[in-house]
Amino acid sequence: MISAQAIDSFEKIFYYAARSRLTVDSAHSCEITPVALPEGETRTHADVVVLTISSIFFRLLLILHFDNEQATRNYYLGAGQGTLEESLLEVSNLCCGAMNQQLVEYFPDLGMSTPYLLSSGCVPYLDQLKPDHVSSYRVMIGDSVRLGATLCLCADAPLDFAAKVSDTTESVGELELF
Repeated sequence: MISAQAIDSFEKIFYYAARSRLTVDSAHSCEITPVALPEGETRTHADVVVLTISSIFFRLLLILHFDNEQATRNYYLGAGQGTLEESLLEVSNLCCGAMNQQLVEYFPDLGMSTPYLLSSGCVPYLDQLKPDHVSSYRVMIGDSVRLGATLCLCADAPLDFAAKVSDTTESVGELELF
């Protein structure tokens, strides 16, 4: 129901969004590696942030896996206030928003959820959604920040498109103060 070209397009869009939005500085490296998890095996991260992009043709869940580790706190919080969870909710929202911006060119009827936190113990229940495609990734930012990501795609109709993903980071949607 989902063509190989469409799966490749979703992956390209995710790679672009992750590299441009999961880093706090565009000069920081962001290595993304596909991971094949054996059936029934789940990630070892403690928590996940979940977002959904929906259209009349599909539902895409972006799941960002993380641990509340010192390196991750240092990277996303620095000397700032707040919690790692709050920071990752915002960063995940930016990442999903970047995906949404790319996808809206092909699917103009998109809606995006607000991010929410869950225990990683919920991830095995993705099977209940009867997804048409699930892919997992290891995300390494710099030398010390380890995240995981899962894309879960449920199609309601045949899905085929070829995304043209820009390699340049656009500056859109930020709040400007005058």
